[in-house]
Amino acid sequence: MGRLDPGRLAADLTLLKARHLRRWRRVVQARPQPGDATRVRVGGRLLRNFCGNDYLGLSAHPALIEAATACLAHWGVGAGASHLVTGHSHEHHALEEELAAFTGRQRALLFSSGYLANVGVIGALAGRHDLIAADRLCHASLLDGALLSGARLRRYAHADPAAAARALEERSGSAATALLVTDGVFSMDGDCAPLAQLAPLAARRDATLVVDDAHGLGVAGTRGRGSLELSGVDAGAAPVLIGTLGKAFGTFGAFVAGDAALVEHLLQHVRTYIYTTALPPAIAAATRTALRLVDGEPWRRERLHSLVRRWRAAAAALGLPLAPSDTPIQPLRVGDAARALELSEALMAAGFWVAAIRPPTVPAGSARLRITLTAAHQEADVDALAETLARAWRASERAGGA
Repeated sequence: MGRLDPGRLAADLTLLKARHLRRWRRVVQARPQPGDATRVRVGGRLLRNFCGNDYLGLSAHPALIEAATACLAHWGVGAGASHLVTGHSHEHHALEEELAAFTGRQRALLFSSGYLANVGVIGALAGRHDLIAADRLCHASLLDGALLSGARLRRYAHADPAAAARALEERSGSAATALLVTDGVFSMDGDCAPLAQLAPLAARRDATLVVDDAHGLGVAGTRGRGSLELSGVDAGAAPVLIGTLGKAFGTFGAFVAGDAALVEHLLQHVRTYIYTTALPPAIAAATRTALRLVDGEPWRRERLHSLVRRWRAAAAALGLPLAPSDTPIQPLRVGDAARALELSEALMAAGFWVAAIRPPTVPAGSARLRITLTAAHQEADVDALAETLARAWRASERAGGA
C-alpha cells in the first residue's frame, strides 16, 4: 500500500488521450536556413512556424550568436553556481543594470526562468494573512506563486477593474499586504490588461500592482517598453514589473525590476533566486545585444504590427472568427479540443506549425489555435496561412455538420 501504481498512471494517460487532452512533444530537427527561426524541420517535414514567441525574430540573429560565442570563449558554458555564491558574473551584473535602464527603474534582478521569477517574487511579497487579487487568466506561474505563498487568493473576472476592486475589498485588515496581480499581455488570448484602470485602483486601495509583461516587453509601446508604456502607466504606479527574456528578446531567463529597496528585499528572500544556478553568462551577453537591437531597430516592431494588421485583414476577409487582439498573439477559438487538434494537424500537413491549445492551459470549452506572428515572417507566409486555415476551417465545419 502507498506505492505508485503503474496501472493508475497508465489509466490516467488513456483518459487524457480519450478526451483529446494528452500533450505530445515534437522534436525540432533543424532550422534549415541559418538565422531564420520561421522555418523548422519536424519529423522530416519543413514547416513554417506560426506558434513560437520569438516576436522580433531575434533568437537566430547573427549579432546575438556572435555575442554569445565570444562570451563562451571567455566565461565557458555554465555559471557554475547561484548568483549569491560565485555565479554572478560581470555579464549578469551589466545586464541587470541595462534592464533597469530599459524599464526605467532603479534596479533589476535576473532569474533563470519566468516561472521561477513569478513563483518566487509573489511568495516573497505576500504570505499568510495577506491578500492577492489576480486576474482569472493570469499565467499559471503567478497563480502557483499565490497559492504557495499562503496568502488568500481571490481571482477576479478577466480584465474587469470592477471585479478587481471587489476582490481587493476582502482584505482582512489595514496592516495586511494586498497585491493586485495581472499579466500585461495575456499569453493565450493576446489581449491587454486594463492597466490604465488597474493602476489608480491599486493606489486607492493601498495595494501593490504586480505586472508580468512577458509578452509585452520589446513589442508593445512606441519604444518597446511594453504594456505599461502602451497604457501610459509610469513605474511608480506599477512598482513590481516582471519580464522574460525568451520572447521578444530572443534568449532565455527572466527578471524583476523595481526600486532599489524592492530588489534588495527580493535578493534576500526569494527562494527561487537564492537556491538556483545563475543563467549561463553567454545568455546574459546575448540579451545585452538584444536590448540594443530593440532600441536601435524600431522597424522590427513596426514590421511586426504591420504583419498583425495584414493577418487580421486577411482572416476577416476569409471569415475566420479571430479573437480581438492587436498583439502578435492571434487566437482562433475552436471550443472543442478534438476539433482544435484536427485543425492543427491539417495545417501541419499543409506545411504550417500552429499549436492546438487545450484545457487545462485554457478553460474547458475554449480550446483554440494559438497563432503567433513575428517580424521575421514574410507577407506571403502570412497570406498563405490565412488561405490554408480558411480552407481547413470550412472543411471542419462541413465535417461537423455532416
